Amino acid sequence: MYKPFKIGSQFRITPPNNPADTDSCIDLVMQRGAFGSGEHETTESCLKILGQRSGVKGARVLDLGSGTGILAIAALKLGASHAVCVDIEQDAVESARVNCRLNQINHQVTHITGTLDAVVESNFDFILANIYGDILLDLAEALTTKVKPGGSLLLSGILWEYNFDVRQAYERVGCEVVSNHMLEEFSTTLMIKKG
Repeated sequence: MYKPFKIGSQFRITPPNNPADTDSCIDLVMQRGAFGSGEHETTESCLKILGQRSGVKGARVLDLGSGTGILAIAALKLGASHAVCVDIEQDAVESARVNCRLNQINHQVTHITGTLDAVVESNFDFILANIYGDILLDLAEALTTKVKPGGSLLLSGILWEYNFDVRQAYERVGCEVVSNHMLEEFSTTLMIKKG
């Protein structure tokens, strides 16, 4: 078991069966596991950015490389309507399923074991992809086709040395950088697909 901790001003990561606080924080109930419960700098930066975005309410979300499902859960608790969580690891998908149940939002989530190719839907309002920079480079065109014009892409897990190349690759396929955050080792970039 771990102690609850806050990320930014909006979220608190809390273990199952922890009594809810009475403050205004949104609790993200997460089982501790191999696929992260919010401590990594890339997850933390994504949660902070998500919490500040106005376009999350009512959004259809794709969380690629979803791991524990923490980013999709956060988006749904901010008012997103539905999320598709995709991960290549079956154990990660099971972890996300458990966490979605713990947060009582499992009816709003579709879980897929596989790669982006397994996602038949498109026209997402918001894409979350906290995966490695080299993978984001390879997926620039395919991932951009999954988001609707005016939609957001929150890309993270990008080591510093990939940051410029990732931004350039997504700009080439019709995206525009909204913000770029250099962390200790990694970086997070928020982009919008031009309409």
